[in-house]
Amino acid sequence: MGRTPRSPRPSAGFTLIELLVVIAIIAVLIALLLPAVQAAREAARRAQCVNNLKQIGLALMNYETAIRTFPPGYISLFDAQGNDTGPGWGWSALMLPSFDNSVTYNSINFSLAIENPSNLTGRLVLLSSFLCPSDTVQPSWPAVNRDTATGAAFQTICQVASSNYVGMYGLGEPGPDGEGVFFRDSRISPRDITDGTSQTILAGERSHRLGEATWVGAVTNAILYPTDGDNIGRYVPETSPGMTLGHAGEGHGPGDPRSDVNQFYSLHLGRGVNFLFADGHVTFLKSTMNYKTYLALASRAGGEVVSSGDY
Repeated sequence: MGRTPRSPRPSAGFTLIELLVVIAIIAVLIALLLPAVQAAREAARRAQCVNNLKQIGLALMNYETAIRTFPPGYISLFDAQGNDTGPGWGWSALMLPSFDNSVTYNSINFSLAIENPSNLTGRLVLLSSFLCPSDTVQPSWPAVNRDTATGAAFQTICQVASSNYVGMYGLGEPGPDGEGVFFRDSRISPRDITDGTSQTILAGERSHRLGEATWVGAVTNAILYPTDGDNIGRYVPETSPGMTLGHAGEGHGPGDPRSDVNQFYSLHLGRGVNFLFADGHVTFLKSTMNYKTYLALASRAGGEVVSSGDY
């Protein structure tokens, strides 16, 4: 008698339902892990931003040791009405040798205006240490002369390299005689910071989502104005010192999207801004902080009493 033929073995592969279940599980795991990965990446970017500011602080301290004052917020002559006439070079440009960047510094003719053709090479150098990794910026952007009432563009004056860090002017619109450490032709030393160096802001972040900034300085006759239409930043024209300086006035805390283009803003989680203080430490100030405390930290000699618990 012959043997009864055996039935073929069932396939060892997955069924369609099993495959779909596996895919669904993987998708759930990715959805759970992705926020954690993104948070870890942002934490690394924020740490790099803090390190950038600390390096800027060290360079400022080296400059102060050599010159006995912090660099001017920006250097400019002015007419009988007090209007800037240039050249406009800012605090960041002036401290480049202390930042171990003498090559860029030596490429600049500081006696000539930023927009002078002979300064084309220097004003377009992109310095990675002046860029927050949480922000995405173009290597350069146009300094434009605009209608001071509407922001309408008249003429592009020149291109300047991007930056994410601006000096603290104080409470009002950046220009001469600020309450902070940096203003037009300023020569502030640590002894002038009577509020205490640990309670006085030197510089902070500005994402270009709010308004452009540059390490180069203040291009004479340029006007800052929001151009990206993202509803971050008030649509108010601001003068060129805001290219390299920021202020804390007008009722908005650090990182508030309703701020003017010449204030402070970042894309870090937790809505706020990293700030460098005059003693070299860096602190993240939230937009929800007490506003009077923010104003006190923005001035060098206001006489306010501020404790660390206030922010």
